[in-house]
Amino acid sequence: HLLECRIGIGVDYRGTESKTQNGVVCQKWSENSPHIPKPSLYPNASLEENYCRNPDHDIKGPWCYTTNPETRFDFCNIPECEEKCMHCSGENYRGKVSTTESGLTCQTWASQEPHAHGYIPSKFPEKNLISNYCRNPDGEPRPWCFTSLLTKRWEFCNIPRCDSEGADFFYITFGDIATSPPAIAGQKCLVGNGEDYRGNVGVTETGKTCQSWASQEPHAHARTPENYPCKDLEENYCRNPDGEIKPWCYTTDSSTRWEYCNIAKCDDVITVTGTVPVVPPQVPPQVPQKVPQQVLQQVDDCYYDNGSSYRGTTAVTTTGKKCQAWISMRPHRHSKTASAFPDADLRRNYCRNPEGDTAPWCYTTDPETRWEFCNLKKCADPETSQTLTQNIDCRVGSGREYRGHIATTVNGRTCQEWQSQLLLMLDVGKPNIHRFYVLEELLVAVFQILILGPGRSVSVYNNFHFCGGTLIQPQWVLTATHCLDRSSVPNFYKVSLGLHTEAGLEPSAQHRTVEKIFKEPSRADIALLKLNSEIKITNEVIPVCLPSANAVVAGGAECYVTGWGDTKETGFPVIENKVCNRPEFLNNRVRNHELCAGNIDGVSDTCQGDSGGPLVCEEEGRYVLHGVTSWGLGCARPMKPGVYVRVSRFIPWIMRTIRDN
Repeated sequence: HLLECRIGIGVDYRGTESKTQNGVVCQKWSENSPHIPKPSLYPNASLEENYCRNPDHDIKGPWCYTTNPETRFDFCNIPECEEKCMHCSGENYRGKVSTTESGLTCQTWASQEPHAHGYIPSKFPEKNLISNYCRNPDGEPRPWCFTSLLTKRWEFCNIPRCDSEGADFFYITFGDIATSPPAIAGQKCLVGNGEDYRGNVGVTETGKTCQSWASQEPHAHARTPENYPCKDLEENYCRNPDGEIKPWCYTTDSSTRWEYCNIAKCDDVITVTGTVPVVPPQVPPQVPQKVPQQVLQQVDDCYYDNGSSYRGTTAVTTTGKKCQAWISMRPHRHSKTASAFPDADLRRNYCRNPEGDTAPWCYTTDPETRWEFCNLKKCADPETSQTLTQNIDCRVGSGREYRGHIATTVNGRTCQEWQSQLLLMLDVGKPNIHRFYVLEELLVAVFQILILGPGRSVSVYNNFHFCGGTLIQPQWVLTATHCLDRSSVPNFYKVSLGLHTEAGLEPSAQHRTVEKIFKEPSRADIALLKLNSEIKITNEVIPVCLPSANAVVAGGAECYVTGWGDTKETGFPVIENKVCNRPEFLNNRVRNHELCAGNIDGVSDTCQGDSGGPLVCEEEGRYVLHGVTSWGLGCARPMKPGVYVRVSRFIPWIMRTIRDN
């Protein structure tokens, strides 16, 4: 029977609605007037008659081309289904249950009270985090929610599994095709992150034997065949039931809870068997988006402007290197994912320009080369060339060849002459040079001063530091409280800024002593240092921006740390506290006023000498201080990310302390 409502974004909607949300009749998919659709690009989307459909997985739901020549397409007003049961582990559950299994009311996903969290609906549109409905955005055994009870952070919801008879409306049939999740014809090699891997490797990458998924010895766990019925957790074979970066398993070694497995890659070749198409998890639709006809036809190996609209299939850089797949985090971890850039068509390993760079580019499969521009030429544009001869005050693409005479900014400010060296007022937290250098501008080193005794001279340990910090105002530095355990005397410490080496011999270096120390009163690992005089703001010394009070960074956001210890500078994703507190990671050690960040595979992390330094996240071209480096279990250990004090929780204390002192 047909279902006249949608589940989630309506990819499986097969109803008969044929008008847009504004009441305009839809154009038939098979007709070429007044618009020219391309139904052949979507062979499995059931593009019949003029019914609304969502063949390209648009997050706004089903749509259609319209019979109005002035409106190419519009969305349809399809009501959302209220699911009464869940399939598998409820990853796609879109029902409206909003109480936990113990009867607690769920906290609204868009709220940060009473529990701050990283599951921000706008950052995870595909997870359908609506109202306070139970969902499963992170690969748990079943849907859950944060609770409205301060003493209970989160709890599972009691959602029944759909029975095999199809009594619940989720099972909708169209001829011989069922919309309930098909059994996946799994891969015997690695595609993407390996969620559909169904091979029989049962050994980890370090050679340890895998523990059977049905066993609770030597490691008790919740990744059981009963909790994940669709993940094929057979025997002790490596699997990826919860969206990790690749297949893994618990080990039979009692001292090693789990490890990744070394599964051979399929070299991006996807084999489909049977009559049901198999789509790898998280791969965006391999078709162009709803764009004007002339762009749809423009899929050759050249690009217009800066290539943001390029939708070709070139996957080689200017030096001949093969592009890394956008879904992959190997060999280079990154934040340019299809969910973060839904309009950029980040599919396969095709060259793209998701952020408005000067030309299409890609990450490379060479571990030594993070990214390069692609081997593409610019499309000829005779109309633009003709315009250039008539008016030099226009630009092509990013304007690299612009030679006009405009000398004011978009805000009306007069530009400084290029030959001038006058120092202009610098924007707080805004980089003036490449990120890998500007982060050093935000970092300060805290040096120890040896106090020899009353009335005696003071000496500095040459070339020795023990902590980092961050300049937040010309006379104020934010650091970690544990960096100040050696003494409570302010002039025991010296602060140095504008350094690029620990020797501190650069002309840009500035040194100050500490006038006052302010430790956070509730004993959180965050402290303020008031310097004996203001720092001069220069190109090498810039205060960082502070976040708004109680601001939360979304899970998966790419942030950066800088330190004077082993880290220097590195970038890695924020990990939601709920995930970080799982037994296999930090096992409930992370508190609400802290946040986790790091690479789960342990490639890089903060370490000794980095304490007190900044964790910053780029927001609208500025670096915002979201974390103060606090603690970790070792350095760069797999499954043990670093922990940072969440700065936004202490904004009222920071501002009050500065104001009163």
